[in-house]
Amino acid sequence: MKQLDINFSEFLKKAKGLSFTKEDLAKIRKAYDFANSKHNGQKRLSGEDYIIHPLQVANILLDLYPDCDTIIAGLLHDLIEDTKVTKDEIGKDYGKDVANLVDGVTKISKLNYATHSEYIVENTKKIIIGMSEDVRVMIVKLADRLHNMRTLEFLPANKQKENAKETLEIFAPLAHRLGLQAVKGELEDLGLKYYKPEVFFDIVKKLDRRKSERDLVVNKMMEDIIEILKAEKLDFKIKGRTKSIYSIYKKLETGKSFNDIWDFNGLRIFVNKIPECYLVMGLIHSKYKPVPGRIKDFIANPKTNMYQSLHTTVFGIDKQPFEIQIRTYEMDDIAENGIAAHFLYKENKNESALKDYSEQKIRIFKSILDLKNSKISSEEFVDTLKGDILKQSIYVYTPAGDVVELPEGSTPIDFAYKVHTEIGDKAIGALIDDRIVPLSYKLRSGQVLNIKTQNDSKPKKEWLNFVHTSLAKSRIKNFFVKENKVFVSNDGLVNLKEVLKKYGLVLNESLKTIQEKIDSVEHLCYDDFLYQCGLKKDYGDEVVRRIFNIVSVSSKPNKSLTTKTIINNDSDILVDGIDNIKTVLAGCCMPIFGDEVVGIITRKNGITVHRKNCKNMDFSKAIEVSWIEKKNKNYSAKIVIVSEGNNLSKIINAFEAIGISLKSMSLNKKDGYVYEMIILLRNTKVLKDIFKGIKKIKGVKDIYRK
Repeated sequence: MKQLDINFSEFLKKAKGLSFTKEDLAKIRKAYDFANSKHNGQKRLSGEDYIIHPLQVANILLDLYPDCDTIIAGLLHDLIEDTKVTKDEIGKDYGKDVANLVDGVTKISKLNYATHSEYIVENTKKIIIGMSEDVRVMIVKLADRLHNMRTLEFLPANKQKENAKETLEIFAPLAHRLGLQAVKGELEDLGLKYYKPEVFFDIVKKLDRRKSERDLVVNKMMEDIIEILKAEKLDFKIKGRTKSIYSIYKKLETGKSFNDIWDFNGLRIFVNKIPECYLVMGLIHSKYKPVPGRIKDFIANPKTNMYQSLHTTVFGIDKQPFEIQIRTYEMDDIAENGIAAHFLYKENKNESALKDYSEQKIRIFKSILDLKNSKISSEEFVDTLKGDILKQSIYVYTPAGDVVELPEGSTPIDFAYKVHTEIGDKAIGALIDDRIVPLSYKLRSGQVLNIKTQNDSKPKKEWLNFVHTSLAKSRIKNFFVKENKVFVSNDGLVNLKEVLKKYGLVLNESLKTIQEKIDSVEHLCYDDFLYQCGLKKDYGDEVVRRIFNIVSVSSKPNKSLTTKTIINNDSDILVDGIDNIKTVLAGCCMPIFGDEVVGIITRKNGITVHRKNCKNMDFSKAIEVSWIEKKNKNYSAKIVIVSEGNNLSKIINAFEAIGISLKSMSLNKKDGYVYEMIILLRNTKVLKDIFKGIKKIKGVKDIYRK
């Protein structure tokens, strides 16, 4: 499975065999020399010189019909992350396109797809959208991931599993969506090898036991078909098709036993023209009986990743089932190399064509960009991408013959919302091949689906019990939120009037004041404020006290307490002698548990708590306060990290190692790399630990709290 290493001379010889000009080859050599000099002295965990990795990435790219910029980006893809080279420097020497490609790959490398941290989820969304705006970023990253998976043995076992899981969930499905079947297949097999090694090697062992028997049957079947096709004087090629270990694993997961899998034996036949594909299928069926329901025509109905082929399963030698795929040579190139081969054939090798994908019917990008424009949270965006767009797909058809791609397990309601929100909202029934089916019916590939609608119909809450896609769930929930909002807001107005009455405020005048001030106080419009008041009865009370400067102080202090009194049940601050006072942690100095703190009495916010060294404090008005420890509570702290180079991924890894979340970040590259971050952590002890950890990162010059 692992390919032999290639040196630069062999790589250049291979590149010369493609369509690169002398000028292109000179640029590629220059890029290699530049990357080699900047990575000089760096080693991979295998002990190899680091330059081996970008060279191998570029070598993988050579098989994917790349343009010159893509190859150069492959050679330079780790420079921004692992050296002091900047995006601007790359842009100056190799052009804006190459700089953007390297920057895009760098950003993807920093993602942690396993977490739902708000910061990382938002950045995942931005980067995925960025990838969809230049497909070459995806292709370079997939080549990078493939070589890393080939050398995964050098990582610790826990990192092997983490990378393997990420590969199976994100990168192999991306390769599939781009039609890069060779890359996808190897990523899946390597992912399974490291994620579930016991399963992987068990399948390998079983395959090895039956290999000689299978080879005999496949060779005999090939001889028979060659004889049939030669009799028709067809120009063709034929080869055995090996079923991947991962595809066998997926079938075993459905409950099948190893002996129940039909298509271990497979053949692939190549011809020159489309009519010849159908002729070959007819000739094979004339001798071998086809298995009912196993004929698939992806030539007339291509998959959304542009895959075209005829598939049939026949009872072959000794009545054993054989899956046979029939396609043209062009279809095979597209099947193996996807989008890259598509542009090779359709755009006459025009280098700009690879970027100009928006005019092509490549639905993954349309799906991502549609998702970008939908009003869903960043977390929903990433969940939908992983759960709907990248999941194993089925292909169903509208009555007009348009292909709709959906994840396995989808229902007619999922289909309806994928076509249009209004069709989903007004759906009352579904016909499949002119047969009525329930709206909860599980769809299968190849079905023609007709959704029946009614103008006065509405979504049903019970749909949420069976719809499969995040998109459909989101649309249904949004409908009921909007419908319910009016009723909740009416309750909110009732609750608000009770609060105003409680504090003796004049009703009409007070409501007018709230309407004028609510945006600046809560950053909400008045209607949304009433809605929140309806959802949470105490919410209006808190806001009214802030707007009208009401401080609620108990007139009868509890004598059983001595000098320390808890403000309220949710507070983590003690205030001498006064109970039930609202406290706010100051945003200027962001105190966290363990800091020495003081309080300032304010008219609007009760008591504002500052660190004792806060520069914004007026100590003449300070009162004594102290902390109550709240287990599992996190506080915001602002820190600044000064680094000579780009160390963001290492910094984030250090955070994750001790359970710190990154809430927000800004970067100033005026004097090196200056990261200003707000992090979430429990106390000052954890803060000291992270300071120690960050200072150990090579290139970090300083870290301090702001």
